[in-house]
Amino acid sequence: MRVVVQRVSKASVISDGSLTANIGLGMLVLLGIEDSDGEEDISWLSNKLANLRIFGDENGVMNLSVKDVKGEALVVSQFTLHASTKKGNRPSYIRASKPEIAIPLYEAFVKQLEVDLGQQVGTGIFGADMKVDLLNDGPVTLIIDTKNKEL
Repeated sequence: MRVVVQRVSKASVISDGSLTANIGLGMLVLLGIEDSDGEEDISWLSNKLANLRIFGDENGVMNLSVKDVKGEALVVSQFTLHASTKKGNRPSYIRASKPEIAIPLYEAFVKQLEVDLGQQVGTGIFGADMKVDLLNDGPVTLIIDTKNKEL
């Protein structure tokens, strides 16, 4: 699993023309899934995101997690995170999972993140045409990959 996580003041997603989720202070998580992803990836990544210290404390130092600031989370599927641009100018998405594999993993990840955060998580609609609006706070943007935990 690969994510781009952004600390946001607010974020929303419109799927197929309708508002499906919006959050205030928290994190926007763009989630890409590949065929080799599984329960271990879900558990590790959800725990990492729930406890990631990217919010400022009273001194402005990033020492607080989204749980600490009572923030929210919005998860949006993003198959393009597994694009390969090695050959030519048209990205290849061969590493991104097909819906029959990705949807159950996406749903399991959202459920696990809800458990780890102790609250409901906003989502887009998997596979829909989505418009994501956000106000990046900082800006703080991180890339995390369960196959390369050093990123």
